[in-house]
Amino acid sequence: MDREGLAHFLRSRREQLTPGPNGSAHGFSRRTRGLRREEVAELAHISTDYYTRLEQRRGARPSPEVALSLTRALALTDDERDHLFTLLDHNPPVRTASDDDADPTLRRVMESVQGIAALVGTSLGVTMAQNQLAEALLGDYQQFTGWERSAYYRWFVLPEERRRYPTDTHAETSRSFVASIRAATDVHPQAGELVDVLRARSPEFAALWAEHDVRACRHEEMSLLHPAVGRIDLTVEVIFADSREQKLFLMTARGAHDAKLQVLSQR
Repeated sequence: MDREGLAHFLRSRREQLTPGPNGSAHGFSRRTRGLRREEVAELAHISTDYYTRLEQRRGARPSPEVALSLTRALALTDDERDHLFTLLDHNPPVRTASDDDADPTLRRVMESVQGIAALVGTSLGVTMAQNQLAEALLGDYQQFTGWERSAYYRWFVLPEERRRYPTDTHAETSRSFVASIRAATDVHPQAGELVDVLRARSPEFAALWAEHDVRACRHEEMSLLHPAVGRIDLTVEVIFADSREQKLFLMTARGAHDAKLQVLSQR
């Protein structure tokens, strides 16, 4: 528990809150900026003495339940809530999102880009939406059902999946996928199920999983073997939704390979 960081964070959030009408809240007189400690304690349903001790770098570590009460009392954003939990050495609550629809913000960005292959996928490698260029480049990733919806599952369980990638990239791709799945276990409620399935069906995955690499990939380089244009080298930028359960992949060709992507855009 980071007592110094917690005290500063609680105080700074409290001082940024806007008092109620007439400059007061819950009957307290207004003399200081933001809310008073008594007000925050009342909103969080904890004692004023306990809250004061937290701002003074004292007191017992708040439970996850108290942390959620403080989150509501201080009107924290999801990012601020996660930071509070980290300061307390608690795991942040899982951010939930629908696994049936693409995140609307990411979808709007995907639909607005021109000349870029773009798709929205979950942190478990399930494609939720893709633009025409992404489909021309990768094929229809939304045709799969069951666990095969996950690109990670297909990579480790279905041998034909790897034929679309140059062999010199296979080892690094495997490591990258496993690290991404490890990061997904912090945010996606079904990640544990996927891990269990892959450990049972892929010795390669099981061996790499034991190395405990974790990385939420945000910038990657990848290569594909396309039946129409041959090998095409790509740069992939990744934008995460607030929940981190979904992300937007923006794929552009590297160097002279841009001409190949332009050919696919005209198909």
